[in-house]
Amino acid sequence: MGERNTRKSPVGGRLHEARLKKGISQKGLGILAEIDEFSASSRINQYERNKHVPDFSIAKRLARALGVPVTYLYADDDEIAELILLYTKAGQPMRTRVTRILMRKPR
Repeated sequence: MGERNTRKSPVGGRLHEARLKKGISQKGLGILAEIDEFSASSRINQYERNKHVPDFSIAKRLARALGVPVTYLYADDDEIAELILLYTKAGQPMRTRVTRILMRKPR
């Protein structure tokens, strides 16, 4: 499973939010992420409640199943998390423009 959590991780809340947006159950998410179907629901529940934090390989599978980048799950700022989603969904021309704007040096 994942590590025991000693501090609140953003992963649980982001998993919960993305799962609800996608409209799937905890068990459904676990199965899509290739977690054994008999423990899928309880594992996702523990991740969402921050009782455990999934290791990175599991987080990658969960992100793929949810259609979000794994970096979204670890974003500890809501605005940054939203920007990650927007950037990921943008086409390459928009990404290039945004990157150029952000890389400009302030005057």
